[in-house]
Amino acid sequence: MSGFEVEAVAFTEEDADPELEEVEYDIVLDGLEQLDRQAASDLTDMFEDLSALHDGDGEAANVAQVAARLGEDSVLIERILAAEGWYDATVTTRIDRADVPSGQPLRAVIEVTPGPRYSFAEIVIDSPPVEPPTLIRDNFALRVGEPIVAERVLAAEAQVAVALPENGYPFAELGPRDILLDPDTGEGVYTLPVAPGPRSLFGDIRTTGDLAFDAEHVEVLARFERGELYDSREVDDLRQALVATGLFNTIAVVPQPTGSAAEDGTHYADLVVTQDAGPPRTIAGSAGYGTGQGPRVEASWTHRNLFPPEGALIVRGLAGTREQGAGVTFRRSNWRQRDRALLLVAEALHSDFDAFEAYTGRLAAIVSYESTPLWQKRLTYAYGLELLATNEESFDPQLADFKSRTYYIGALNGQLGFDTTNDLLDPVEGFRVTALVQPEASVEDGFSPYVRARLDASAYLGLGGSLVFATRARLGTIQGIERIDLAPSRRFYAGGGGSVRGFGYQELGPKVEVPNPKYPEPDEIDPDDDPEDLPDPTVLRPIGGRSLVEAAAEVRYRFGNYGVVGFVDAGQVYEETTPSFDDIRFGVGIGGRLYTNFGPLRVDVATPIARRRGESRITLYVSIGQAF
Repeated sequence: MSGFEVEAVAFTEEDADPELEEVEYDIVLDGLEQLDRQAASDLTDMFEDLSALHDGDGEAANVAQVAARLGEDSVLIERILAAEGWYDATVTTRIDRADVPSGQPLRAVIEVTPGPRYSFAEIVIDSPPVEPPTLIRDNFALRVGEPIVAERVLAAEAQVAVALPENGYPFAELGPRDILLDPDTGEGVYTLPVAPGPRSLFGDIRTTGDLAFDAEHVEVLARFERGELYDSREVDDLRQALVATGLFNTIAVVPQPTGSAAEDGTHYADLVVTQDAGPPRTIAGSAGYGTGQGPRVEASWTHRNLFPPEGALIVRGLAGTREQGAGVTFRRSNWRQRDRALLLVAEALHSDFDAFEAYTGRLAAIVSYESTPLWQKRLTYAYGLELLATNEESFDPQLADFKSRTYYIGALNGQLGFDTTNDLLDPVEGFRVTALVQPEASVEDGFSPYVRARLDASAYLGLGGSLVFATRARLGTIQGIERIDLAPSRRFYAGGGGSVRGFGYQELGPKVEVPNPKYPEPDEIDPDDDPEDLPDPTVLRPIGGRSLVEAAAEVRYRFGNYGVVGFVDAGQVYEETTPSFDDIRFGVGIGGRLYTNFGPLRVDVATPIARRRGESRITLYVSIGQAF
């Protein structure tokens, strides 16, 4: 072998094999026209989707390649016909060259004789009795007399395989089907063996592996109780809830027979939860910008299971030109009940806005029943209490200026929401209504109770294609306290990216004119300077109010991962406790959206209608999520 020499053979042009020349070809499929129009069309579509000849786009390296593709497609059309019930079809193929004009493509011809289409003469389900007796038959879609179509056979069997575990048979198995064809009658007898196994109830939950939490907490996540009839849908729901905790690399929930029988003859099936705990720590960050609010960056560190089960510690920091703060939150997810959370919050915040400057410490305890990306709920609620100590600049009418004042506030919170929308972050249909009631008391100069209340509503309507119309409204009132006695941070304001776009943050509502702290002192003014170059000697500062009204409408158009939005916002804040609906201000604008797997990124540009002193001509807002 080592001494065997191989030399390349060179062919002259005259010796070249015509079978090696590149060729073009057409495809002819004859015979399907014998069938009804719909069947012929469906079979042709299936053939063209899978055909080797069609994949070649009418070109081949040589005639031999055309022949090879033709052979593949002859087998393909036989399989397609058999899958649709034509078991006796015959297929012949040929390549036409003699009758093809010179210079024209070859013809790859497939001639089909379909023969009779077989149908079911009898359907036999070979199974012991089940409960209810018609369970298998009711979930088996095949009927005597219909054609024997492979796709429908598989779908019917799959439905039985799903229905049995959903109705108390977790260990059901389907045996190999048998279809006996009679070529004389064109009919077939179908037999399906089914071993349903014992009818079972939910037993105990046991857990194994690298545990994130114990079986007792798994039972909190389950929506079923021991002794209920086994339903695989409840098991799937439990598996999803375990995944949603974010605490596992992998998780498996598998039924296991116990051999233990109940009084009614059913058996108990335990669930074995195999856990593989994943990394519990997360670092997250977000950034945004709003006119009047400035840029802001927020970062957090979370240990999602520092206090098992699902006891998370969250450390948060906020940095911006107008806000700085830090806080610690303890969150117990699925607290004593599925989807209910307990939050304990301690935070310190410095805010420096045109409306007020505040140094605030806050303690809060909140219980919430909330929607999640996996389970969006119709009805949600939250309740809790908070304690605040805050030193804020408040406008004093007697001094005609702002002065610092310390407030001590205790508050109860109650929130109720109703949601019919199709998506939490980017809805295109449905509506939402949320009511918030906060009984509060200011205790720095005695006990002064009052109530803050707010109602939010939004609606969404798909207009066909990628067009959505969205609208929202907000009403707010504060009852039982004069504005001067109310901490500025607890008053109502309007304006900004989450309020009335076209205006700066908290810019709408009652204002007072005060000296401009940036106006130079008399001895600092150069007589040669142009007076028009100097800032205004006074500025307007919002002081908030006790009632609020807002509304907005958007038209959203999405194309691929991008979108554009046109919007009109309106709103106003009033000193009185009831909105008077006068002097409503409007802003209009346009926005861009970048749709990601965690929600849309939003950039909105807006301008106020009938702009007034101190208001910017253009406002910009950058954040995550739709405006509403």
